Amino acid sequence: MPGKELRRLWWLSVVLATMVVCASSAAGQGTSPFRLTHTIDKSGGNQVAISGRVSNDARSDAVDVYVTAEALDSAGKVVASGVSYVGSVPAGSSMTFLLKVPNVRTAATYRVLVSSFRFGFAVQS
Repeated sequence: MPGKELRRLWWLSVVLATMVVCASSAAGQGTSPFRLTHTIDKSGGNQVAISGRVSNDARSDAVDVYVTAEALDSAGKVVASGVSYVGSVPAGSSMTFLLKVPNVRTAATYRVLVSSFRFGFAVQS
C-alpha cells in the first residue's frame, strides 16, 4: 500500500499548490480586470434603462459575466437594482449589456459593476 499512499500525498500536494497559486493571484489583482462604460435612459416611465459595454482587460477569458446596476439615494443607500447576464467576454475584448432598474424617485445616482464572473482556462500571451 505504500504506492497508494504516495499517490494520495502527491495529489494533496498538487491541490495545495494550486490553491496557493490561485489565492496569490487573486490577492495580487487588487483592481478589477473589467472596465465599464454606460449610459442611463430615464425616459422609460416605470423603469430606467442602462446600456453599456464591459471590457475584459485580463489575459484570460471571463465567462458567466453578470452586470448589476444599483440606484442609490442621496445617502448612498441602494433603493433599487437590476441584473443582466452578459455571458462570455474574451480576453482583451468587450461585450455590450442592457439592463433595467425600477424607476425610484429617491434615486440620486446609479452604480454599475460586474457582480459575478469566473475566468476560463485559456491564458492569452
